[in-house]
Amino acid sequence: MQDRYTLKSLEERIGYEFRDDALLKQALTHSSFTNEQKINKAKNYERLEFLGDAVLELVSSEFLFREHPEVPEGELTKQRASMVCEPSLAFCARDLELGEFIRLGKGEESTGGRYRDSITSDAMEALIGAIYLDGGIKPAKAFIDRFILSDLEDKQLFYDSKSNLQELVQGKLKQELVYELLEESGPEHNKTFRVSVHMGEEVLGEGQGRTKKAAEQQAAYKALLQLRERGHVFKKY
Repeated sequence: MQDRYTLKSLEERIGYEFRDDALLKQALTHSSFTNEQKINKAKNYERLEFLGDAVLELVSSEFLFREHPEVPEGELTKQRASMVCEPSLAFCARDLELGEFIRLGKGEESTGGRYRDSITSDAMEALIGAIYLDGGIKPAKAFIDRFILSDLEDKQLFYDSKSNLQELVQGKLKQELVYELLEESGPEHNKTFRVSVHMGEEVLGEGQGRTKKAAEQQAAYKALLQLRERGHVFKKY
């Protein structure tokens, strides 16, 4: 692990210093690592993930309740689900480069697990659980506010980028939308895809990802940012 991906550097990134380093280490330990190292299975992040999920649901529910006093319960439930779903948490984890800090078994590492949404989103919840156990609800809420509930408009634009772009280009602008695979590189177990998205003859955006779908989503997001600069409006919370 490079020096920039030490536990101390992660504490500096999140703005919280653990009193119990073991909690932070556990929050970053995948089951593949404990299995391979024959460590007590309870030392992986799954129990902390369970706790963090509950803390995240409480904090995000309170946020939506206060921010949208006129919105009915059913719509609040949908909004909360989109905010704390796997893709959205993985998006937030990428901002922290959280995947680089996770301890993985060699098999999981070799198949690109460090960048898999299912793993990084779980680690994000485990980190919330660890902060909550170490310092209580106040620092856990501060972490959630800063890294999950901030910039929601842009994050929502990213979560729904492909459907938003399709709705705008094909539905409102009456143009054809086409994704093109530009490049596919890397070994079979750890490929990188580069994709562009076109509106007619115009290239609106390019994206790169570990899967073709992820690359298309990033390309769509960049296209939406460009179209927003031109004055087009999208779905919001």
